[in-house]
Amino acid sequence: MSGPPQALDLSSVQAAAARIAGLAHVTPVMTCATLDKLAGRQLFFKCEQWQKVGAFKFRGAAHAVSQLDRSVAARGVVTHSSGNHAQALALAARMAGLPAYVVMPSNAPPVKQAAVRGYGATVTLCEPTLEARETTAAVVMAETGATFIHPYDNAHVIAGQGTAALELLDQVDDLAGLLTPVGGGGLLSGTCLAATSKSPRPRVFAAEPQGADDAARSLAAGRRILQTGPDTIADGLLTSLGELTWPIIRDHVERIITVSDAQIRAAMELLWLRAKLLVEPSAATVLAAVLTDEFKALPGLPRLGLVLSGGNVELQGRF
Repeated sequence: MSGPPQALDLSSVQAAAARIAGLAHVTPVMTCATLDKLAGRQLFFKCEQWQKVGAFKFRGAAHAVSQLDRSVAARGVVTHSSGNHAQALALAARMAGLPAYVVMPSNAPPVKQAAVRGYGATVTLCEPTLEARETTAAVVMAETGATFIHPYDNAHVIAGQGTAALELLDQVDDLAGLLTPVGGGGLLSGTCLAATSKSPRPRVFAAEPQGADDAARSLAAGRRILQTGPDTIADGLLTSLGELTWPIIRDHVERIITVSDAQIRAAMELLWLRAKLLVEPSAATVLAAVLTDEFKALPGLPRLGLVLSGGNVELQGRF
């Protein structure tokens, strides 16, 4: 069970950090003078592409698995995911000695499907719609008795994802702002909670593809607007905000910057070639956002922390 929204606060993230210590990597922070010059401010990249399974998702999955009731844990865990959460839960379950069952859309990148199976999970493919994912996961749960771990709308997952920003704030002093990608909002909402650990509190921003901009539209409207027909190369950012993540984002995020697929590709190329940081499109959205005229016009952000969410990119056919 995810628990009520009010149960989530800074202490939740701090407790998660203690629970996953020794399970998740403490990832490094990198800088690049060329990218600083292009952005007009100092950028500090939290390299979650070097996290286990190549994405921040391992933090939330490991924490959620650690909080399972022993009486049900042995029956395993189940989720639906396009890739990174699937890999994360598969590995977290394997490390805990539990079976994992993962429902993946049939169009999930082959590299991610292979990785999930490689971590020992049983993969069931379904049509690439949210309805199909949820329906198929329900069938798997009924057949196995496994516990469902939502990819982002779960209090333990949110708290675990927030540990990335909590680390970043300990690693780099005087950050005026934090910026993460946003899809379902687990990382962003966890980052909002982590930001309350500092005084003055760093401002929180998010980057989102123009082809999957439900979070930006939700923030502008003041109500949660569900995603319909997303179309973007950032395959990790296709989902709608959750019931738990939305209120936190609504109350703490200053602005969500939307970027085109062309801007995402350009930012990914810059990170690969100039900073030597191999990231996937979803992660590159944060650099794409800070290079927009909209973000450059924001005052009072001389030092900015950016979470690079993952590095599971399909390389086949690129070389």
